[in-house]
Amino acid sequence: MAYSDFTLKKVKLDFDIKTVERNSLFSDIEELEISDYLANTLKRNLPLALAINTEKARSELIIINLLLEVKEKLSDRISLFSGIEFTVDKEKGLTGFCDYIISNSEEQLYLDAPVITIVEAKNENIISGLGQCIAEMYAAQLYNQAENRDFPWIYGAVTTGDEWKFIKLKENTAYIDGDLYYMSDLKKIIAILVSMAKQRT
Repeated sequence: MAYSDFTLKKVKLDFDIKTVERNSLFSDIEELEISDYLANTLKRNLPLALAINTEKARSELIIINLLLEVKEKLSDRISLFSGIEFTVDKEKGLTGFCDYIISNSEEQLYLDAPVITIVEAKNENIISGLGQCIAEMYAAQLYNQAENRDFPWIYGAVTTGDEWKFIKLKENTAYIDGDLYYMSDLKKIIAILVSMAKQRT
């Protein structure tokens, strides 16, 4: 079993996770200006990614550029991993590869202190990615506990590249943001990701 096998129903049943929906979790966060580099990159890449319309194209042309912008804004005080194997507990099915993980650590040679997991939605279906994302978040929480790292929240996001849904996990409660953000909200998306990486409580 792998993270991608988890549906929202399964992750709730297997790990006794409660979900809280419909609250606006990040509405109070102020937008951040984006770099000219990101603006120009997306101006060129976004139409192409949407025209190709595959997960790989959206990943390479949109998502990674947003995450690199977050890393740049935090002066490389975080680390970013793509397609990394993250096996925490095989018996619980918490194993497999994660699309993206952001760590609250400068260590880039190995994963240390994961705080954000990001899942590419399959078939452009944000809701179908929630179970996988929460399973990865739960695994990150267990990993940090085993390493005696005390983070108040584990954060997550499910994205198609041009749509973003955010999640917060504290112990066994997952708060699923009632808002859905689009590329027209790019400055807000970057601000939310930066606040997550900085461990906003």
